[in-house]
Amino acid sequence: MVQANSVAAPLLTAFGIPKLVTGLVIGVLVFSVIVGGIKRIGQVASALVPFMAIFYVLGSLIVILRNYDAVPAALALIFHDAFTGTAASGGFAGAAVAQAIRMGVARGVFSNEAGLGSAPIAHGAAQTEEPVREGLVAMLGPFIDTIVICTMTALVIVLTGAYNSGLSGADLTARAFNMSMPVLGGYVVTFGLTTFAFSTAISWSYYGDRSVEYLFGPKLVTPYRVLYCLLLPVGAVVELNTVWTISDIFNAMMAWPNLIGLLCLSGVVVRSTREYFNDPARVYPAGTR
Repeated sequence: MVQANSVAAPLLTAFGIPKLVTGLVIGVLVFSVIVGGIKRIGQVASALVPFMAIFYVLGSLIVILRNYDAVPAALALIFHDAFTGTAASGGFAGAAVAQAIRMGVARGVFSNEAGLGSAPIAHGAAQTEEPVREGLVAMLGPFIDTIVICTMTALVIVLTGAYNSGLSGADLTARAFNMSMPVLGGYVVTFGLTTFAFSTAISWSYYGDRSVEYLFGPKLVTPYRVLYCLLLPVGAVVELNTVWTISDIFNAMMAWPNLIGLLCLSGVVVRSTREYFNDPARVYPAGTR
């Protein structure tokens, strides 16, 4: 729902496309992909994600390099305001800082899925004999999503001064890019958000797909896919704050049991990691040295 809403807003602003139309188109496209199962999802995602990331990073770099002399001050502002209460509203400074941290954690979790237990469903389908190696691959996701892409987005917003506009979400990002690159900036954000939202939507559909089959059997997988795609138009037209609230609640419901499971399995992870790195033949299989 968040993905559909994130795409619908900039398309309405930039091209006047009604949110419902955007949601319906996304729903149809997502359904056409997910009916093919994990192989088709993997093919589409592997084609979209690298191109999307490169395109968005290049656009961000153009804005950052244009204002390279202000980057140190922008980074200082980000850290300063995050811990002084400027980044969020509240009755007093402590409340504001707590709110800023809460929102930051919520959005960070949403961007990289760290701790939710969702991404391991996809990584569990990988064809590999070494779970530790797949875990190392999985660790790249949070780094690229949050440390690289989200930090670059934050710099663009701060460097252009768009953070004072009163906007939020996709509208704020679009305003920042448009301020630095009129017209072209809007296309960068619209294309980046569209491809990101679409690839995320088809990935999350697979997570629910596997969960429904495990809990209720394969007969309910198709009805689940239909319901999932029907909710995308709903998410496109519902108020953004409502969509975020629903997502935050369900993310928390996923995170708590998963984090407990991670703590219980931490000993297994440490032991497996040590065994893996202590065996050069496993770290460097034949033919890779």
